[in-house]
Amino acid sequence: MTQQRSAPPLARPLPVAAFGTLLALAAFTFPLATIGSTAATLGSDASGRTWILSSMSIGLSAALLVSGALADDIGRRRTFVLGLVVLALASAVCAAAPSTLVFVLARVVQGVGAGAVLASSLGVIAHAFEPGPLRARASGIWGAAVGAGITLGPLLSATSDRLATWREGYWLLTALTLVAAVVAGRLLAESRTETPRGLDLIGAVALSGGLSALLAALVEGRAGWTRPLPLVLLAVAALLLAGFVLHERRTASPMLDLTLLRQPAFLAATVAALATGAGVIALMSYMAGFVGAAFGLDALHSALLLFGWSATSVITALLARRIPASVSGRTQLALGLVGVAVGTGLLLGLSETSSPLRLVPGLVLAGAATGIVNAALGREAVASVPAGRAAMGSGANNTARYLGSAIGVTVVSVVVLSAGTAPSAVFDGWNHAVIVVIAITALGAAVVAATRPRAVR
Repeated sequence: MTQQRSAPPLARPLPVAAFGTLLALAAFTFPLATIGSTAATLGSDASGRTWILSSMSIGLSAALLVSGALADDIGRRRTFVLGLVVLALASAVCAAAPSTLVFVLARVVQGVGAGAVLASSLGVIAHAFEPGPLRARASGIWGAAVGAGITLGPLLSATSDRLATWREGYWLLTALTLVAAVVAGRLLAESRTETPRGLDLIGAVALSGGLSALLAALVEGRAGWTRPLPLVLLAVAALLLAGFVLHERRTASPMLDLTLLRQPAFLAATVAALATGAGVIALMSYMAGFVGAAFGLDALHSALLLFGWSATSVITALLARRIPASVSGRTQLALGLVGVAVGTGLLLGLSETSSPLRLVPGLVLAGAATGIVNAALGREAVASVPAGRAAMGSGANNTARYLGSAIGVTVVSVVVLSAGTAPSAVFDGWNHAVIVVIAITALGAAVVAATRPRAVR
């Protein structure tokens, strides 16, 4: 194994891994502020708009855990650089896409590349920093990069759309990602586990196929759950995911050791990631479109309003290292989720007479709490798995986050559409969605708080 643990606190691995993470999250949120102009250029109908927003989640969820397991075995730097190259090439295809189909397929591939980047980046950081204050600081910076990427994506795309077209934003993303790949290849040292397990091909195919079918069913289901296509996709997903669980329980070298779910720390981190994705990330994904429809804000002003949430999360993620060591990761996650629920509660009560500035206090509080959660997730994702499997832990945790996001966006969409078509429906739908997100987040906090370490007898 490459020895790199003597690296100083801000040595090469941290800024490189953080920048790659930032670009991956920027790509994820890129279409949020410009979905209208993107769909208009590509000639997308309502279903196409849904696929534009959801397709990258499919690639992410399918690739994260597989990429994490591979990174530990074949090399974290190699996986990180390859992920950046795939992300860059897919971004170039998005920039030049002539149709909705090509754009959506490129977004799926973007998700695959981003999944490799996200899973391996935490593995790179975990290898470079021993558990303790330095890793806590590094995890906070990684969490800040998550928030910064979420912030940067809509701002870049909206600014590009205002100055030229949305396509130039994807060309810029392509260039930045290629630069990051070159820098990572030159500056990062290779690291891998000393006990490689080999590729669990059956598990990889079953998990990737099952999650892809599940998320495709969620997207198609928004147009009606009684149609044959979503029902067939759900059946395929159930069969493949059940097969994955059975295979992982029986194989000698599983891609995901399911016994980890019996460990309180791993379970807490997984539940917190799932609740974050299904709750606040799903609501923020919907918010850009909501404020445009409700208040008539253009893409740039919608992105700036979202900035109140995402930018605050960057600040608190950076400051999270100052939380006393006596506060456990589980406690930090539970309290962070409670803060997210309270902040989300301040977003309730909008009506036709409300100002968009009415959202700012809730966005700031929810963002501050999200940053605390992001910092803790970065640390707990690798601390809760065996030494040498850090990228697998990161992959599992991020899979939960973005699977939750895809499920949450679907739930929010269904709740919003159920509000009807009256003039006040856009606000009624928002308020109902906020209540659902509060419930999801509070439930996540309760489950995390209940996952206490077992007493030693």
